[in-house]
Amino acid sequence: MTGIFTKIKRTVEAELFDIVEKKEQKNPIAMLNQYLREAQKETEKVVKLLERQQLLKKEFESEWQEAVRLQEKRSKQAVLAAEAGETELEEFAVREADVYKERAVRLEQSVAIVGEQIMKLESKAEEMKHKLKDMNVRRLELMGRENAARAHYSMSKVLDESSEANRPFGRFEELEQYIDELEGKVNKRYESSLMDARLAELERQFQLKEKSAQ
Repeated sequence: MTGIFTKIKRTVEAELFDIVEKKEQKNPIAMLNQYLREAQKETEKVVKLLERQQLLKKEFESEWQEAVRLQEKRSKQAVLAAEAGETELEEFAVREADVYKERAVRLEQSVAIVGEQIMKLESKAEEMKHKLKDMNVRRLELMGRENAARAHYSMSKVLDESSEANRPFGRFEELEQYIDELEGKVNKRYESSLMDARLAELERQFQLKEKSAQ
């Protein structure tokens, strides 16, 4: 049963490693970074369009004000021409005033339309900026999770005592055990040699005593 759980654990760790070690084009963080760059470009485009629209509105307002000014000027001139009995000048001034009036009305409508468009673009630009900020925060969160996954996997390879191929600490333990065994063998041989020497000495002394007794 323990072997089954160990096998499952190794399989899960291997799958996790495969996910973490994907190529960059398949890496979710890399894909998110690419998407963020594209979204940033689109946001910058919207901001530039907004700036152009604001400049366009100023031009419309300037043209509108100019048309209103010229309409008022021609209207006053028409009155003066009528008072002076200059019929031809009066008619010309009236026609001009009508043209400027019509132009002013059209320009006023354009100013209002562009103003609404600017409001929508401003709202959209702010929405995109907030979206980009949220996506960047999400990217940081995913990077943190990816780093944690890498760290946990690396630690599991080091600390997993059941994995024979990934046991640097276990190798140290095995080396220590080997040295202990080696020291034991050396000590045993030393003790054996010492006993042999003592026995030889005892045997030599016994032989000397025998010779002395004869």
